[in-house]
This record gives sequence, structure tokens and C-alpha cells, in this order.
Amino acid sequence: MAPARELGYQSRGENPPRSLGGYAPNHSLACGTDWAHNSAHLLMNVSGFVSLFGWLASTTLVLVTNAQQPATAAPNAAPEPVTWTAKQDHQNMMDQLGITRLRPGPNGNATATNAANYDPAKGNPFPDYPDALTFKNGRKVTSADQWWHLRRPEIVEDFEREVYGRIPKQVPNVTWTVVSNVTSGLVGTLRANGRQVVGHVDNSGFPAIRVDIQMTVVTPADAKGPVPVLMMFGGFGGTGMPRPEGTPPVTNRFADFGGPFKDPPSTEQLLAAGWGYATIQPGSIQADNGAGLTRGIIGLVNHGQARKPEDWGALRAWAWGAARGLDFLETDHAVNAKRVGIEGVSRFGKAALVTLAFEPRFALALVGSSGEGGAKPHRRNFGEAVENLTGSGEYHWMAGNFLKYGAAEASSGSKNAGDLPVDSNELIALCSPRPTFISYGIPARGDANWLDQQGSYMATVAAGQVYRLLGVKDLGVKDDYRAAQMPPVNTDLLDGELAWRQHDGGHEDRSNMKHFIHWANQRLGVR
Repeated sequence: MAPARELGYQSRGENPPRSLGGYAPNHSLACGTDWAHNSAHLLMNVSGFVSLFGWLASTTLVLVTNAQQPATAAPNAAPEPVTWTAKQDHQNMMDQLGITRLRPGPNGNATATNAANYDPAKGNPFPDYPDALTFKNGRKVTSADQWWHLRRPEIVEDFEREVYGRIPKQVPNVTWTVVSNVTSGLVGTLRANGRQVVGHVDNSGFPAIRVDIQMTVVTPADAKGPVPVLMMFGGFGGTGMPRPEGTPPVTNRFADFGGPFKDPPSTEQLLAAGWGYATIQPGSIQADNGAGLTRGIIGLVNHGQARKPEDWGALRAWAWGAARGLDFLETDHAVNAKRVGIEGVSRFGKAALVTLAFEPRFALALVGSSGEGGAKPHRRNFGEAVENLTGSGEYHWMAGNFLKYGAAEASSGSKNAGDLPVDSNELIALCSPRPTFISYGIPARGDANWLDQQGSYMATVAAGQVYRLLGVKDLGVKDDYRAAQMPPVNTDLLDGELAWRQHDGGHEDRSNMKHFIHWANQRLGVR
């Protein structure tokens, strides 16, 4: 292992054009030493990863030092971070919004009194989705120029204010440090180079909260030049680092989650195809629970205090962290930074879609089993619903304002999914014209009906008009989205920049990876 070293690189500080709807707050690439341990979910398709490396001795010293608080605070010291349970933080947001009662979300248990609906006949109480190509004043979008400069910013504003929240204008700089590397190691039987890196967020303005973004970057050892890379939102299951030659493979207890599989792990499929991959740990950016909202990057910016209704939630925070990871990849000579994609499954599939929608530098996305808050329309009554996302278990993914749409009683009145100004078809449309692959599995293998595969397909079809307006191909489906029915399992709709494929596996996208790679190579001109 090489010793840790700091990269002398300052990333761009300017924001991307406002018309693109992306915010890249002032940042720089930053260093850190400790790793965050609170990643909340398994990345379904990264089985077979090596286990986490042992922590550096200096990390332990940093953690101990940070734990030693002075007995008494200085007279002008910053307030201590708020320490609440998720229910307490959730109640605080309800109080801010004047909500006295929320509707309970449907239950996935079929025998429950409020069991989720799985009757297609009852699935569309609000059959008409907001039209991405109709202005708020009712006028129609007639040109790409109108989309980029007028209509797209309208949609972005609604998503930021009401759904995912706004990234603050001033977010601290990030500096990246390489903490370990392996040259010509092994991923399976494939030779690869790997680096573990940490992005330290400048916390000099509020030292009580520390954020160190954990990421691993792996590229083929025999690459002749920069390679395309798929950044994957990770979780448990290891760092993804190659193992040094001569060391035994490490058994991953999650290796067969969602299996048995017909294909190798996604990491091996990518390397075999000449791609690299980067695994970024969401929990090192922002915790996956409401109690963590006064910590992580959201808490750091808020100096440990509670969110306001328009503040960002965890999905937007994870997307921000992925963009900072892309800052690092732009400095890596082994990576073709113009060909970096973003990937995730389940809640991290939601995050992957949000990332592509708001960060224009990502070239494409593989969105796996994303469900409600991702590709599934909020207006669908099938499986998980808006009321699940407004409850205390999931609200942290969203802006505080999103709670209004689950309100039964509130000072501003009762609202429901039909009152939302935007829906998932428009989130997918924000990704256009960049290639976007929507992936699902089948309920029989664990990709539950709860995710609403059919509704997600309808939203993907509805988003196609924006892709066509911008001069690229959509799914090629002629049906109106209201009547569009999913094609049979394992049917490829991969001829355009907008793609759909439901594989015959479970709650993972490993079963679609080889199809994604072939499709992505065509879209990006990779040979």
C-alpha cells in the first residue's frame, strides 16, 4: 500500500448553467482520514467484493481525539448539534408546516387493514400526469430552446421546492486524499488497479460535525488509455478494492443476495468489458434515517440544527456526494471523465435517477428497481405510496415540504399525490437527452409489486416526448402512457437513449448489467 497523499487539485467553483437545473456549489477536492460506517442498504449487484480494509491507526486516533469534548463551552461557541430521534425530527417538520395529522402509508402485508393496493383497476386515481412539455400557463413547448431555457427550469424549481429539496448555495469545499492503492490486483480473476479515496468536507465552520466521503476507484490493469467508469452507490458488501495477488478471496456473506445469478458480479462484467467502476458509500455522505438529518452533510451545512421545509433530503445529498466523487474522477488520468455513469438499486436507484437529473456532467445512468420517489409515479395507487414517503421512516429522503402531500389535516389544508406539481415522468425527462436505462426485476424473485414496475414503465413512456424533442430516440412505444402495458420479461427496449428492460432476477440490476454495458457502449461510441 502506498502512503496516504493529498491531491493538490481545486475543482471548479462555479455553478453549472441555471437552465440545466443543476447545482454544483463551490467545492474543492479535500482530504480526510476516518470512514463513515452508517451505509444503510446493500448494493444488490456488487456481490463478491473484498471486505473492508483494516482501519489506519491514525483513523482511530482521530476518532478518539474528536470524541474528547471540552468540559465547558467557550462563551461564543457554536451551539451543539441537535440530537433527536427520527420521530422527533419528523414531528418538528410537521410543526413547521402546520400539519396536525398525516395519512398512514399503505402496508405491504396483504392481511393488514390498510394493505397496499395491487388491483390494476384501482391503480390510477389520477390518470393524467403533469405534461413535461406544457408550461404552467398552459402554452406548449415547441422547441428545444424553450425546453432548456424556460420549461426545464420550471420543472426543476418544482422538484427542488416540493420534492427533493434545494442544495444550499454555500456548501463547504471537498478535498480528496488517496489512502490506499493496489496495482495489478485481482477482482475475481481479472487484473485491476484500485484506489481507496476519502473526500473530506471542510468543517472548519462547524467542527462538531465531520463528513468524509468514502469512495473506491477501480480500472482494468491492462487499459491502454482512459476508460469509461460506472459510479455505483454502495452499501454493505465491501469496498470493491482488488485483492493483492497472493491473498485469498474474501468470502462475502451477501454474495448471493438476490441470486442465484447467471452472470458474474457487476464489477467483473464491467472490467471484462473494458470499463472501470467506482463505489461510493452513501452513508458516508448522509445517514439513511431521520435522526441523522442534523449530522452528515445536511447537518454540517445547517450547523447541527433542524432542516427548513425547502432544505435538501438524503436523496439530493447522496446525489451531491456523487457529483463530488465525479470531481475526483475528473482528475484521474485512468478515467474518461466524459463517460462516467451513475448506478444504484432500490433507494440508491432513486438516488441514481436524481443524480442524473440534476448533475449534467454524468453521461448516463442505470436506475435499478427505484420505485416510489424514483421512476414510479407518485400519482399511482399501486404498492408504495406518497404516504409512505411522508412517514417517519422515509421522509428523510425528501424535502420537508413533501410532507404536505401526505397531510390529512394541516393549516394549509389536506393534500394528496394529485396535488404535486410534478411527477416521475418529468424526473426522467430531466435526464434527457442523456442515456437513461430503467431496470426492474420480477416479483417472483424478490423485486416486489410494491415497486410498481408497470407504473414505472408508464412514466418512462411518458418521458419519451422530451427525448424526441431533443432529437434522440425514446423507447419507441407508440401507445399513450395511460394505456401502455409492460412488454414481456427479458424484452429489450434498448434502441434509444431512453431504455427499459425487466430482467428475470430479483431486487438487483446485476441481471441487466451485460445488457446495460452493450447499450451504453453503443450510446457512448465505445468499442
